[in-house]
Amino acid sequence: MRVASMPMYDMPEVRSALDTLWAGLARHLEGEGIADVPRGLVHDRALAELWNDPDLLFSQCCGFDLVNGYAGRLRPIAVPHYDVPGCKGSDYASMVVVAEDSPATDVLQMRGAVCVINGPESHSGMGALRALVAPVSRDGRFFSEVRMSGAHAASLEMVRRGEADVAAIDCVTYALLARYRPAAVAGTRRLGRTYRAPAIPYVTDGQADPDRLARMCAALFRAFADPHLAAARHALFLKDIEALPLSAYDRIAETRDFAVRHGYPELR
Repeated sequence: MRVASMPMYDMPEVRSALDTLWAGLARHLEGEGIADVPRGLVHDRALAELWNDPDLLFSQCCGFDLVNGYAGRLRPIAVPHYDVPGCKGSDYASMVVVAEDSPATDVLQMRGAVCVINGPESHSGMGALRALVAPVSRDGRFFSEVRMSGAHAASLEMVRRGEADVAAIDCVTYALLARYRPAAVAGTRRLGRTYRAPAIPYVTDGQADPDRLARMCAALFRAFADPHLAAARHALFLKDIEALPLSAYDRIAETRDFAVRHGYPELR
């Protein structure tokens, strides 16, 4: 049996909605003739283990992974549209978040602040913020220190506790936390947002041929139109879906290259 996961927004508060969405999508995948469709999603498994699993059928990954460490190993199927602030069509952005009592009124006023990122390979938590401040970096530095939290929610908590001054939080994660875990955003405020980029795609393994990709894409479109899945989609802020070519994610690589051209290859 193949493996399926939706790990990028797999919060306990929305896990039942993810499971319901998958159950419906699995039916549509089978209806499109996809074999060995998993009965359920895999939860709480390390991303590297998931995405390197030879039995992977379906997942969701950061666009940064798609054009960097997992280039060729994962193929995009389609990209969801999220109905949250910061998203526009198939694009999304990150919210730049500071403490509620921060005197800053502009992101560029955070020079010399302590920044926290969820991880070095995250576009939403690292790459997007790096591109935003790269033009005003000096000698390859903008912040006084960059700390790592391991997750967007943990980054928010560090800002709340005063252990960091600023973080970039994926706008979908921010909206999910604001709805289901309001205490996680209490004591913080949005200072601004990053430039938009293609949102986090649904993916399959890199060996998928064009026919399987087309059938999986068709199943996703059916799931997004399925009235029986409307409540699950609403719980996850899912509004629409769009098929984008892999080349659309060149914009994320261009974001990285933009920072490099400004002498800012590393968020510091």
